[in-house]
Amino acid sequence: MSTTTPLRPATEQSEPPPKRIGFGGRLSRWDLKVSPYLYISPFFILFFVTGLFPLVYTGWVAVHDWDLIMGQGEFVGAKNFTDVLGNRDFWNALTNTVSIFVLSSVPQVICAITIAALLDANLRAKTFWRMGVLLPYVVAPVAVALIFSNLFADKFGLINSLLGTVGIDPIGWHSQRLPSHVAIATMVNFRWTGYNALIFLAAMQAIPRDLYEQASIDGAGKIRQFFSVTVPMLRPTIIFVVITSTIGGLQIFDEARLYDAYGRGGADGQWQTLTILLYEQGWTRSNFGRASAIAVLLFLIIVAIGLVNYLVTRMISTSEVKR
Repeated sequence: MSTTTPLRPATEQSEPPPKRIGFGGRLSRWDLKVSPYLYISPFFILFFVTGLFPLVYTGWVAVHDWDLIMGQGEFVGAKNFTDVLGNRDFWNALTNTVSIFVLSSVPQVICAITIAALLDANLRAKTFWRMGVLLPYVVAPVAVALIFSNLFADKFGLINSLLGTVGIDPIGWHSQRLPSHVAIATMVNFRWTGYNALIFLAAMQAIPRDLYEQASIDGAGKIRQFFSVTVPMLRPTIIFVVITSTIGGLQIFDEARLYDAYGRGGADGQWQTLTILLYEQGWTRSNFGRASAIAVLLFLIIVAIGLVNYLVTRMISTSEVKR
């Protein structure tokens, strides 16, 4: 008579011993976990070295009495900021900066979208025209400033000569405030309109052509298609261009400094911008603390205006979507 041994439950059966993970397996696991962060680390390292650290260090210099030769002095707190805000030159430079920014950015965006729409049409030699609008961006700012400063010269400039032929008195492009802002804004628009036009062109070519076909079937003409199809689809690109134009427009330096031979922003500061004032405080008057305070205030102004631009553009797009 044979007896059978009952089987033990599965839970009571002996489990095989866990396999040992070798060095290669552990290295593979670490590779899966760490490698994505290593791939993106160069951006954050460069951002820290070239972006975040200078910003923090500028704030540190702004709260000290810092001289170009003697270096760091005593801690002064907000004194540099109060001195800057109480100085008439700061408010004059801020007014000039905002004026040149408005005169350059608004026409620049409108002209860039118009040029992009023309380049998106069926033109002959498309590549030639697209490369042509980028040529002003390639020209050195010094050359652009020299050419336009001669064009807008008060006595012997080509612009005043052309105005004189139609009976208009010469305009003081260097001696008067608003004409000097118009001349500098013209230089900025000359350099950057084509660059922004290519950005808008790339966004336009990504718009599905089915939308234009449907609008054409519904009876919409080219102008109606532009405002009802193209412009709404360009909202993200418009926001991007407006924000970048805001940053560049409020930091304008080359065109304003090279507009005359002295680089001080005019005899009475007619076109002195915040960056020229910053340069003068730091390198001419050797007051790095006050110059850093101007830099911090300029940074806050750019952030505030950029945020306002973003919120206004978002509100406009949201209201149009609800319609």
